[in-house]
Amino acid sequence: GIICSLNARTSVLASANPIGSRYNPKMSVVENIDLPPTLLSRFDLIYLVLDKADEKSDRRLAKHLVSLHYKEPPQTAAAVIPISLLTDYVSYAKSHCQPKLSDEAAEMLIEGYVDMRRLGGSKKIITATPRQLEALVRLSEALARMRLSEKVERKDVAEAMRLMKSALQQAAMDPRTGTIDMDVINTGISASTRMHKRLLADELKSMLLGTAGNEHSIGKLVSEMTGRAGTSIPENEVREALRLLQDDEFLVIRGDTVVQVGM
Repeated sequence: GIICSLNARTSVLASANPIGSRYNPKMSVVENIDLPPTLLSRFDLIYLVLDKADEKSDRRLAKHLVSLHYKEPPQTAAAVIPISLLTDYVSYAKSHCQPKLSDEAAEMLIEGYVDMRRLGGSKKIITATPRQLEALVRLSEALARMRLSEKVERKDVAEAMRLMKSALQQAAMDPRTGTIDMDVINTGISASTRMHKRLLADELKSMLLGTAGNEHSIGKLVSEMTGRAGTSIPENEVREALRLLQDDEFLVIRGDTVVQVGM
């Protein structure tokens, strides 16, 4: 077969329902939507539209739904811009306007990207990647194109930064720490979760080295780890930690038991 890369000449607007039709705030957006990170990370902006109780918005939605069942539906306000005019405007902007970055806009993009990277501090947390910088360039150009401008200005970059930060605060939020971590979208696992798994794996390894015999029941390991921690540790977390130790060639998982093969 032939493997090649083709330039995409279109934008993609997609929506997805969470698993079980209900969003779980204790899980990452990747876990909720169940899309591979390699696909989800290709979107420039990811927003969560959550159903939260609010009297004003609930009343507006209820009025709209009920009005659909009126014998004579009430008159609705006319669109500010006719659909035909809007369609022609978008088509003209795409074909006749190719804005370029001004020096001021370029400098603002660089500083904005560096500031986003700085949010990670000294921790091993990635708060922005070059992919976000490329997205900011595309958004800035699109905003300038909306104005039929041949030049991307600082106000376009400022709006692009606002849109990006708003999206990241929702979609890239680590549910464990409440901080932005791009690994949540790029890999599906946050840095804090990886660290937690590694610490649990190291604790398991230490416990197994001090236990007689080479074969151990996973259920018993879960009980012993819970006793050591003083709090309940889910079996799936223990199994994930054991898989890390298996990757390290310290043990082999055989069903509900593990066999220690290394030191």
